[in-house]
Amino acid sequence: MRQDLPRPERDLRMDIVRGLMQLFIFISHATGTWFAWLIPTAWGLSDSSEQFVFLSGFGLGSVFALKAARGGWAAAARDLMARVRRLYLTHLVVFFMFGAMVLWAAMALRLPDEVAATGWMWLAAAPWKAVPGALTLLYQPVFMGILPVFVWCMLLLPGFMWLAGHIGAWALAVPVCLYAATHATGLTPPALGGTGIAFNPFAWQVLFLLGAWCGSRTLRTGRAFPAHVLLDAAAVAVLAFGLWFRLVVEYHWLPGPALPTMPFVGKEDLALPRLLHALALAYLVARLVPRRAGWMQAALPQALAAAGRHSLNVFCVGLFLAWWAAMAFRLGGAARWWMDPVLMGGGVALLLAYALAAERRRSALPAVRGVGENPPVR
Repeated sequence: MRQDLPRPERDLRMDIVRGLMQLFIFISHATGTWFAWLIPTAWGLSDSSEQFVFLSGFGLGSVFALKAARGGWAAAARDLMARVRRLYLTHLVVFFMFGAMVLWAAMALRLPDEVAATGWMWLAAAPWKAVPGALTLLYQPVFMGILPVFVWCMLLLPGFMWLAGHIGAWALAVPVCLYAATHATGLTPPALGGTGIAFNPFAWQVLFLLGAWCGSRTLRTGRAFPAHVLLDAAAVAVLAFGLWFRLVVEYHWLPGPALPTMPFVGKEDLALPRLLHALALAYLVARLVPRRAGWMQAALPQALAAAGRHSLNVFCVGLFLAWWAAMAFRLGGAARWWMDPVLMGGGVALLLAYALAAERRRSALPAVRGVGENPPVR
């Protein structure tokens, strides 16, 4: 049954958080920077990738639910497939541009090991095989693993939303069972070209689809979960455990037991403690950060919000900047002391400036095309 659901007001918190995540991802990809100690990844089990996936599921789930309520499931599915196609093409453009950059830099800077170390040797040695491999999304050199998992998860969304519309929250049993089966059996897609699958979609889909369910529920009821002191305490306990794990097990700064690392922080298959840490962090941010606050109108939060609204493009630009920053750290040697603030500060400034420029271009579109003033929900 079609419904006339009201278009929700854009949640500025989500834009700011998504923009902040883009900066954290840029810093984490710039291997060698001491700024990595200043981002949440260094002090917990999860990192910005989990929030990126969860919030994308949240946004797309709410958009799908809104379009399905107004135009039917088929219309919502067609809209989503158009988004999948755009994301798939974006990944391919980034893939081949990034590969060309690495191959050129390896020759120009005389770094013969760089191509093999970053997974691009298959493209260099056998492009007639590597190009079809790239089209399957199963050939994933360095930095090329995140967008494919979004494509795969988005393809699951129409079926999940149809199921959720018929059985409600019980639909979550499907992604949860698939996640459990992945860890029980080692299920993973085949990797090509000597690379690995950076984000196993059979595991990561649970985070995306849980976000989609939360987004759909928030659209219909106003909130994903009711606030409760027990949920607050559980989320705080999970974050405290993550901090304890880093200080004791990872860094050995405090005395404590010796524990294996991968069962707690394994990223490829999204280890359960890592998943719970990401959900706890998302819950507490939603719980503690007000929907409207005066500080959100300041220049920096507005720049972060612009980066969040253009998160895909900012992410792609950040990949290129991060690789060059990491290369500069590798080649800089003794000059490192001044390179860190210059490269990281400059990179962050460039990403925010790019986002603000994109925002200005989009703001000009309504006057040119005659469309409505409100930006599309993402």
